[in-house]
Amino acid sequence: MMITRFDPFREFANLQERMEYFNRLLNGTADSEKRAKIDFVPTVNTREADDAYYIEVDLPGVKKEDVSIDINENIITISGERKLEDERKDDEFYRVESIYGQFERSFTLPDDVDTDNIEAKMENGVLSVKIPKVQVVEKAPKKIEIK
Repeated sequence: MMITRFDPFREFANLQERMEYFNRLLNGTADSEKRAKIDFVPTVNTREADDAYYIEVDLPGVKKEDVSIDINENIITISGERKLEDERKDDEFYRVESIYGQFERSFTLPDDVDTDNIEAKMENGVLSVKIPKVQVVEKAPKKIEIK
């Protein structure tokens, strides 16, 4: 058994941590509007099939006009903005829990993609990007005759 020295100030430090936690809980609603403006990072699913790579981005409440897809030096960047349109104000409360603001997600593309035929569609708040793979035609082995 290990013996530890009693430290009365440790109890005060623990109490202070608990009070700070409690204050953050109470004040969290006041800061939620500030956080909501800068914390919008859409969730992304990526997968690979035999013929293409797929990127699916959850963008609820975002119009397709507010989304941009760019490719530069083998990096695809999906950016845009989720705008706050519906505010509910009552005499008794004001609270915004929806996260909004500008966002940007970038992905490095593999070398075997066909960047000229990338397709994107937006449906039910989900942006789907299909990045086709370059179709490599395998040639049969060939013997070269030496002359």
